[in-house]
Amino acid sequence: MIKQLFKLRVFTFCQEANFGFKKVKLEEKQEHVNQVFHNVANNYDLMNDFMSVGLHRCWKNSFVEELGSLKNGDSSIRVLDVAGGTGDIAFRILEKHKGNNMFNENLKITVLDINQSMLDVGQKRANELGYQNQIEFVCANAEELPFEANTFDAYTIAFGIRNVPRIPKAIGEAHRVLKQGGKFQCLEFSKVQNPILSFFNQFYQFNFIPTMGQLVANDRHSYQYLVESIEKFHSQQELLKIIEETGFRYAGFKNYMDGVVAVHFGFKL
Repeated sequence: MIKQLFKLRVFTFCQEANFGFKKVKLEEKQEHVNQVFHNVANNYDLMNDFMSVGLHRCWKNSFVEELGSLKNGDSSIRVLDVAGGTGDIAFRILEKHKGNNMFNENLKITVLDINQSMLDVGQKRANELGYQNQIEFVCANAEELPFEANTFDAYTIAFGIRNVPRIPKAIGEAHRVLKQGGKFQCLEFSKVQNPILSFFNQFYQFNFIPTMGQLVANDRHSYQYLVESIEKFHSQQELLKIIEETGFRYAGFKNYMDGVVAVHFGFKL
């Protein structure tokens, strides 16, 4: 028994994770990722424009449309947006329903991020836009959500899941906190299907984005990690398998721009 416990401890200690193209200890990855997003927080949305040639705005708008109707009779609607520190997705959800005052009063969004620097940016923007009463900002880990089971009607995560050290654990937490019938939805860079488009996409990412990170944010290292993390991330089919194995049903994905990014989804039944 003692020998088995020793082997388990050694296995856990020796587990590794990808940090871009580097291998780091699994338990250290989050610290490295935290430092990256602390460095890029103030320029994050601007750099998203450079990373996607402005297309991230269209992708995020389509992502919010994919959520569909969030109606729940006269009851309140609760949405959890994970890794959403700057509020980009939360603001879009509220803007979509801005004309429906009754619905807007019932809609509450919790923005969760492990990085306080990112949340500080989002809180400032929420105050400027007048959304401070509809958005709650929480600093916590996606792998250990500080919420009771069956709390939320929808769970969103945009361009964040690839930075999570234990992706199955985070998706498992999403399943736990969603209500029955709740929807999980993830937007992430993915694998381009067309070989020619894939070549030019990779050329742009590795040759342009780190350089722009240096010029705009004086931080080549952080943006080098971001493009490397895209390259090392799961394929559409691999991520779909994790979502299904976690317990989500009617799961699937939809490619944007032939797989430059993809929306994955599933329902808790």
